[in-house]
Amino acid sequence: MPVHLDTHDPKIDLTPGTTKSDIVAFLYNNPEYGYKPSELREHLDVPHGTATTTLKRLHEAGYIGKTEDSYYHALEQRESLRRYVASLDQLDRMFTQPTDNDRPSASDTEDVPPERIDDAEIERELAELEDELGE
Repeated sequence: MPVHLDTHDPKIDLTPGTTKSDIVAFLYNNPEYGYKPSELREHLDVPHGTATTTLKRLHEAGYIGKTEDSYYHALEQRESLRRYVASLDQLDRMFTQPTDNDRPSASDTEDVPPERIDDAEIERELAELEDELGE
């Protein structure tokens, strides 16, 4: 699969949608907490062996931290991983935003005000993404 050279970071070997990526995203979206493997299995619905092995590999690769009592957590100094997770979140928001076709017609919602998407906010987010890609 080709990569965009402006955003490719060879130090980050993650593919969105994989267990590795999902664990990293979960931990970096919750940086104030540490999680036991069983807790991550429950949150992410992954098999026992997969979670344990993936956590061990991510820790050995320096993607995540681990306390002495086996709580896995995000690392404060890994800004590149924070950007990776932020990009995943932005893409998720972009593709899960309702479109005009997804909204009910006015006759279906006479008493309910229509949901409004702030066009200026979308433009700001797109500009930020383009700036990140340009770096």
